[in-house]
This record gives sequence, C-alpha cells and structure tokens, in this order.
Amino acid sequence: MTETVLPFVARHVGPRLEDERAMLAALGLPSMETLITQAVPASIRLNRALDLPAPLSEADALAELSDIMGRNVVKKSFIGAGYHGVHTPPVIQRNLFENPAWYTAYTPYQSEISQGRLELLFHFQTLVAELTGLPVACASLLDEATAVAEAIGVACRHHRDKRSRILLAGDLHPQAIDVVNTRAEPLGWQIETGSEVDDNTAAVVVPWPDTRGVYGDFAKVIADAKAKGALVIAVADPLALTIMEAPASWGADMAVGSMQRYGVPMGFGGPHAAYLAVSEPLTRIIPGRIVGQSVDAHGRAAYRLALQTREQHIRRDKATSNICTAQALLANMAASFAIWHGPAGLQAIATRVAGLAARFAAALKAAGVEIAGESLFDTVTVKVAGKAAAIAGEAEKGNRLIRIIDADTVGVTFDETSTDDDLSQLASLFGAKAGEGDKVLVPGKGRGEGFLTQEVFHSHRSETEMMRFLRRLADKDLALDRAMIPLGSCTMKLNAAAEMMPVSWNSVANMHPFAPAAHTAGYAKMTSDLEAWLCEVTGFAGVSLQPNAGSQGEYAGLLAIRHYHQARGEGHRNICLIPSSAHGTNPASASMAGMNVVVVNCRPDGDIDIDDLKAKAEKHRDNLAAFMITYPSTYGVFEEGIKAFCEIVHDNGGQVYFDGANLNALVGLARLCDIGADVCHMNLHKTFCIPHGGGGPGVGPIGVAKHLVPYLPGHVEIGSEHAVSAAPFGSASILVITWMYIRMMGGAGLKKATEMAVLNANYVAHRLKDAYPILYTGAHDRVAHECIVDTRVLKDSAGVTVEDVAKRLIDYGFHAPTMSWPVAGTLMIEPTESEPKLEIDRLCDAMIAIAAEAKKVADGVWPADDNPLANAPHTASDTLASEWTHLYTREEAVFPAGALNGGDFDPTAKYWPPVSRVDNVGGDRNLICSCPPVAAYG
Repeated sequence: MTETVLPFVARHVGPRLEDERAMLAALGLPSMETLITQAVPASIRLNRALDLPAPLSEADALAELSDIMGRNVVKKSFIGAGYHGVHTPPVIQRNLFENPAWYTAYTPYQSEISQGRLELLFHFQTLVAELTGLPVACASLLDEATAVAEAIGVACRHHRDKRSRILLAGDLHPQAIDVVNTRAEPLGWQIETGSEVDDNTAAVVVPWPDTRGVYGDFAKVIADAKAKGALVIAVADPLALTIMEAPASWGADMAVGSMQRYGVPMGFGGPHAAYLAVSEPLTRIIPGRIVGQSVDAHGRAAYRLALQTREQHIRRDKATSNICTAQALLANMAASFAIWHGPAGLQAIATRVAGLAARFAAALKAAGVEIAGESLFDTVTVKVAGKAAAIAGEAEKGNRLIRIIDADTVGVTFDETSTDDDLSQLASLFGAKAGEGDKVLVPGKGRGEGFLTQEVFHSHRSETEMMRFLRRLADKDLALDRAMIPLGSCTMKLNAAAEMMPVSWNSVANMHPFAPAAHTAGYAKMTSDLEAWLCEVTGFAGVSLQPNAGSQGEYAGLLAIRHYHQARGEGHRNICLIPSSAHGTNPASASMAGMNVVVVNCRPDGDIDIDDLKAKAEKHRDNLAAFMITYPSTYGVFEEGIKAFCEIVHDNGGQVYFDGANLNALVGLARLCDIGADVCHMNLHKTFCIPHGGGGPGVGPIGVAKHLVPYLPGHVEIGSEHAVSAAPFGSASILVITWMYIRMMGGAGLKKATEMAVLNANYVAHRLKDAYPILYTGAHDRVAHECIVDTRVLKDSAGVTVEDVAKRLIDYGFHAPTMSWPVAGTLMIEPTESEPKLEIDRLCDAMIAIAAEAKKVADGVWPADDNPLANAPHTASDTLASEWTHLYTREEAVFPAGALNGGDFDPTAKYWPPVSRVDNVGGDRNLICSCPPVAAYG
C-alpha cells in the first residue's frame, strides 16, 4: 500500500478537526453524533456501517482502476452508428476539458459571472445554426437519440397534440428508434416507417444520411409533408454538413444530431453534446437552454439564458421538456473544435473522410462486391452473404472493428482518425484493392465557402491564440477553482483531480459503446462495482447507470413504475402525487411518463401536509401510480413523518419515488430503500463528485427495489428495449469519477462527508440567524445539508430584492446561492462538506455585511435607487470611470470584503465581473441567439 500523509477523506472534506470542534462549539454541541441525532430522525438512521471496500489512497486507487480499465481491448473502430474516432486537439483537452475553471462551473443562471461559458455556448449555437441553415439552436441536448425524441415532441406541441402520427422516412440508428419508441408509448405517439404522409402526421423524420450511410431520395415525402402541414426533422451528421447543403435548404423545419465527432472522444457512449436547431416559428416551444444576447446596465453586450419560461423550473408539468442538466462542457468542446479548425479545416476533414469512404466503395464495386446506395458520406454498407461474422473476425485480427448489421451485412465507417493503410487493409477483407482519388459521393451541389464567416471561426489558428482565447473566456467566469458556489440543492462539492484523471485515459476515452463484449471487460468490471456500491449506499436491489442526467433518471424511474403497474394488469394507474415544494423536473418527468399530476399541499412549516396526502391518496386509490418526494425536503429539512408518507402511498396501491437531489445529506446515515422508497435517482454530478461542467454533463442512475428490477431501462444493442439514452451505459466514461470517489472514501469516509455537510449547513444557519430568518428548521431547530435564508426582510425594510443580494455577493467574490427557489424572495445555501471553515465564514461575513448595507438604505444613508446593492455587480471599468457620482465610495463598491475580518483581504484575489447587471427582460423581447454571418453587416 502506498502511504500518504493524509487519507483522501481528509483531502475531500474542507474543515480540519479543530474547525469541526469550533463549529460544534458554536452550535453548543459536544460532538458530531449529537448534531446528527438532533438533525436526522432516529426512525430512519442506519444502524450499521456501509459494507464497502476499505478506502485506498489516490495513488493506489488510480493503480487499481488502471488495472481494471486495462482489461479493455482498445481497437480502432469502424463501427460508426453515431460514434466516431476523433483527434481531440491537445490545446482543447488541456485548456478546457481538463481545466477546473471550465468543468467545475455551474449552469449559468447568474449571467454576470458566467460570461465566458455563455459566450462559447453562443458560438456553439452559431455553429449549429450555420451548419443547418436554421436560425435558432439550443445550447445542447443529452445525446442524438433523445434529441430525436425531443424534436418529435416539438412537432406534437406545434400541432397542439392534435396529431400523433410520426413517420420515420428512413433507417435511423437502432438506438434512436429504441429511445423514440420508449418516449412514444406513454405519450400516445404512433411511430411508423414508410413514406405516406396523412392529415394526422405531426412529423416526418429524415436521416441524413441513414444508419447504412446512404442518402435517400426524400424529395416526395418532404413535399407531401409540406402539403399536409407536417414538420420535417432532419437527423444530420454535422461533419457531413460542412460539405453539403444545409437541411433548411431542402425543407427541414428542425435538425438534430450528435456533435461527438467535433473533438469529443467516444467514451463508451458519452458524454457528448447533441444539437437541435429549428425554424423561427418553433422557437418558444423547443426544449433545452438557449443562450441569448442582451445588454448590461451600461449598454454593453452581455450574454444570458433566454426564454427560461419554457423550462421545467418555471413551467413544471407544462414545460417543453424535463431537461435540466444538458451537455454544456461537451458543447463548448465542440464549439472550440470548430473555432480551432475553422470552416476550411472542417471541410478538409470532412472531404478526406468522404474520400476514404468513396475510394472504399469504388474498390468494392470494382471487385464485384455489392454495397448499399450510391450517395454516401463516411459509411459503406456491404452485402456479404452469411459471412458477416467471419469478415468482422478477420478485421479484428488486424486490430480493427467493423459493424455487424446482420448475418449478411456489415458496415464500415471512416472517420477523422482513419488512414490510407486502414483503407487498404479493410478493402482486402473483401478481396478488393483500394485505388487513389479524391472523389466524394455526397449528394447535392455541396456547401461552398459561405458558412461560418463570423470572425471567431477565423482568428485562432495558432496554439498561442487558442490557449489565450480559452483563458480569456475562463477568466470571465467564477467557478469552484476561485470560490465556493453555495447553491442549494446543487451540491457543488470538490471534483478531485485524482477522480478526473482517468476520464482522459485511452482505455476509458476511446471505446466504442457497441464494441464486442470481449473487448469491454474493464468497463464491465467498473460498472459492476459501481452498481453494487450504489445498491449498498441506497439499499436497493438493482441499479441502472443508463440515464445520462437526473431528469432522465426521474423519467426512467417513473417508466419502471408505469411498466410494473401494466405488468400487474393495472395500467390504468396514472396519478402521480407531487408536493407543491417539488423540483420542477418532477412534474415535467411525470407528464413525459404519461401520468397526471396531482399536487399535495405543504404546511406553513414546510413539511408535507400529511392529511392532504392521505386524502388525495385515498381519493385516487384506484388510479394512484406514484408519489414523488425529495428527502430531505426541498426546504432543507428531515421530515419526521417520511415513513408514514410512504405507508399511506403503499396502502393505496402506489409506488414511492424518491428524488435523490438531496442524497448528500443521507449517505452513510440512512438508506432510501429502508425508509420506504421503491425507486430513486441519484445525481452523480452532485453527491458523487462528477462535475457540473457549466450545465452538464451529469449522470442520473436509478436504484429500484427488487420488484422493479425487471423494469429497468434496456437497450436494443444488448437484446432488450425501453432505452432512455443512446448508449447502454449512458455517459459511461465519466462513471470512473464516481468509482474513484467511492473507492478512495470507503464507507466511513462517505459517512464523514455527509456529517460534515450537515454540520457546515447548520453552522451557516447559526451564523446568519441574527441577520436573516432561517425559513425552515426541523426538530431541535436543525436543518439538513442546506438552509433557506429569508432575504425578504431586506425587501420589507429597505426595498432590497433577493436579486440585489445575489448580485452584491459577486462584489464580495461569491456565486450567489440558489435564488427564489423553492421560496420566492429567498436564498438557499448549501456549503457542502468540501468547503473549508475559512471560506464558509467569508460567505457568512459577506451575507451579514450585506444586511448592514441594506440597513443603510433603510436609514436613508444611501438612496433606494443608488446604492451598492441596487447597482451591483460593479465592474472594473465602472469603478475607473472619471466621474463618480454615487454616495458610496469606489472602495465600498468593489472591495467590500476589504472591511471584513479586520481588513484581512488580499485585493489581488479579487474577482472582477466582466459586465454589470444584465437586462433579462430586454434579452427575451429582442432574442438574439446566434451571431449573424459577416454578410449581414454589409
């Protein structure tokens, strides 16, 4: 064993032992156990240690995982089917993908401290809009298969759900069909293949190219769709679109696809960013986040999230989708890839790939071998009359993997990493000899040079320029590498370097998700370990790692409940009880799963109203499907009646779904299945250390009780159905992060992390209670792992809004806590276990100082419309203005922290926001979500 000075748990947990003792003393408590006894109901406490492997040091855990993943056999993939080999530019890998300034950031709800990643996501949207010819693109979706399903949902909403027939006009990838069929069943969509469009057709889905690599002739079906009012959805390869006509030019109303081949490794299935672009009339009904351009308080251009009223946190069961976390980090990688190569470089890559495929096709035809189609981009489908397995076996001997479509058919897909030697060796498998040439076989007149004319795609060809471009963007943002991000219900804890390192390993990054099972033993072992450990942590009998976001975990869990009821002849059960305090994803997911939402009231103290729950469960007992609950509650409290809630639901025929958003307060202290849960999703990007990436990736596996195990998600590639993600293990490559975390923490370490999270939150509540009311507490006046600070008192006394407080915290160097959720006008603070006491005190000092500043407004020292809170945040350029007309000083504006802790403040550590307060309303009224081409300025 490698000896280290401190075990990993001591590196992960922020407060030192003396800090822990000081915080407990401040709370008037003799020990941690006393706090946990007061905060956590005795009825749910786990009375034994978690049965997990003993913790390893960072070095030993890395060595063990390296050995496990070394069991993978990494061969060059020509399987295709939506996943491709790539060359990730090292400048992007090192300066973005492996850079905590990028991967530890949160979703950019606070625009002023998120300008860097918002700008790059804006460039991503511009890239997608240019490739597709469609004016509006969102800032990524989860994967190509779910993007197809989401686009179909847009079409149905466009027709106000009066049309239900979806026509698949060509051969989509099997995983896309699987995901679409899963989505269709509870929503009543009729999925059909063919070319006959009728008056009930909501959408026609056109693969471009199809899974065989062929570009079909869809002119008639597109014309028929237009005549009948159906929308046309193109599923298009974005690399092919660099040399082909944009889908909008031939009639597409929407386009979707995967941006994986823009520099993002296959990763055994993910994570990768999908794209969705639409015509202008569909803008307000699309899913996912949209970055828009607005202005700040001084008229400077600024970016922000636009049209948020479409989203689940506002519209709940009426939202356009349940999507919350998307794939921001991977979208930023894709945008950076396009910026690095520029349009000419992208076209060169695409032309070379298409040329290899064309030469391969020509060689096979010359040898008398039958291939599918005449127009193709990167894939050649070959008829081999019962020899598919044998030919694939010969390819494997040469360290190449090709796709077995059926016993008589194989597919060969070329990509950016393919070489002339690969072409020659693959051609020889079919008795053919590849020739020279640069002819490509893509249809149409081609793209030409008039795309991606925006300056950003032409200005960063040297590595020095690109490195500094990414640094300038990162410097605009505030991520965990600079300060704590105390967002309630978001668990912004440490993402340790040792946890992150394996994601870039060749054995992790470069595996195709459909590689033969004999080649994926490392992934099989790692995922098996993780499933077993998560079962032990939660008490469940089975786990699926497939859902690639918490929202998808909710959806998968509710589908498991739906299928369970159907299997028992009770498919009529469609009522889902949801507390009024629930996360917005809950009702949105319930609606997607075909359930009707009935809201359960909460009492004034924040607890669920057990009488209302009982009355509604009994009223709907014949149709009750599920009850969704977050525990601890979204108000940050352990509700004493949780077991009684579960019993009421079970007595009335329903299943209990636990939202795992607050699992960081339970690990090692209680197990959800023991409490009464039938299913729960776990946010690995919260509790188990996968970083948030500025809005994704995330992983939302579900755990289920024994009776629900048969209804976990399947996948067409492993012989079953009901997939919720494109790949069998979803975002598989980042599962190694959670594996490393659990392996280094062990059972005792995980419990210690939970205890420290609870202690830190209670310490924050104690420190702030004299300046602000703490809105909800449980028994013994304790909170769980987060607390709600009621800033409405400042509004009442001084007219200072919660937004003023949030923006003023930026001047103090902090990302604001969760704002106006779950209670309007409040802040919810979650410090996590990873923040040191010094940083926690710094936040508390800032909050107390802001209350004092508000008092100055209330007392008339500062005008209500001209004070540091109303004008926050303050930029460097604002402060350097030649004329200063405010009644507060420049120092009070930008160095308020200098007056704290006896003036012990390092001004060189100051975070400077790049913009002043952003105009949200103006940004929605004048939506700009991509950069116009240069010609637009002529």
